[in-house]
Amino acid sequence: MRARRRALSYLVTLWVVVTVNFFLPRLMPGDPLAALLDPQSSDYVFDPEVRAALAAYYGLDRPLLEQYGRYLWGIITGDLGRSIRLNLPVAQLIAGRLPWTLLLTGTALLLSSAVALAMGAESAWRRGSWTDRLLATGSLIVSNAPVYFVGTALIILFGAKLRWLPLAGGRTPFARYDSLLAAVLDIGRHLILPALTLTLSTLGAKFLLVRNSMVSVLGEDFMLVARAKGLPEGRLKWGHALRNALLPFVAHLAAHAGMTVTGALFIETLFNYPGMGRLIFESVGARDYPVIQGVFLVVSAVVLTANLLADLLNARLDPRVREA
Repeated sequence: MRARRRALSYLVTLWVVVTVNFFLPRLMPGDPLAALLDPQSSDYVFDPEVRAALAAYYGLDRPLLEQYGRYLWGIITGDLGRSIRLNLPVAQLIAGRLPWTLLLTGTALLLSSAVALAMGAESAWRRGSWTDRLLATGSLIVSNAPVYFVGTALIILFGAKLRWLPLAGGRTPFARYDSLLAAVLDIGRHLILPALTLTLSTLGAKFLLVRNSMVSVLGEDFMLVARAKGLPEGRLKWGHALRNALLPFVAHLAAHAGMTVTGALFIETLFNYPGMGRLIFESVGARDYPVIQGVFLVVSAVVLTANLLADLLNARLDPRVREA
């Protein structure tokens, strides 16, 4: 019964997101065909019949509710429409960009989670010491620095000055790889700077959550009993304290995933990374409704699915949640 309620809640939330996703682009000023209908534009279409045919082709001449119905039917049937700007299927554009975004966000999420767990556990274990203050201050400064500032600084240092890493892109243009390893290495080198920028921008919130959760756990009665048994420090810290502090971290992991995906959209633009961030940046400027709707729909579905999986994982880890 609980699983059914979760699934129903997931579907209702997805419908609300889909509805907002449809109406939000249409509240923006401008129009996808504005350049074609503006006599002052270089892209102006002089033939009124062609202009009318374009509006009819993209369904922009129909009532708003009819457009909404066709939009919902297209989602159900897997048809996300065609890009007005590129005249290509939206599903094809997303399929080409989504793996890059998932690679970037997945790498950053794993790195930031691992570093936050290690730093948060060490900071909580040595709370009040100079190590605690140094880790807390450093993580907060890096996380609250503007993403564009951090990314630009990394580009200048490692890309322009030291020339260790590529400045932008997802792989070397026109490169031909002799082996799979060569392709992985090239893509990995291009991934380092954007992944590092995204990791640093999301590290602070995870660090504070782990530290505060572990500080609370350290004061529990079972930790006093474990110390009284004479267990070694490593087992107390990692096997007892951190293990129990993981539950709040897992519960908020979906929110962290949402922040990581959102941050990736900006970072991809900065590094010219071939993910969905660059696609949506260009599509918003062109008022390309189908692409905007398609990208936000996929991003929302990924975040909602992450929330559902985190909820199920939290119930799996915590017997109290299962019993409730």
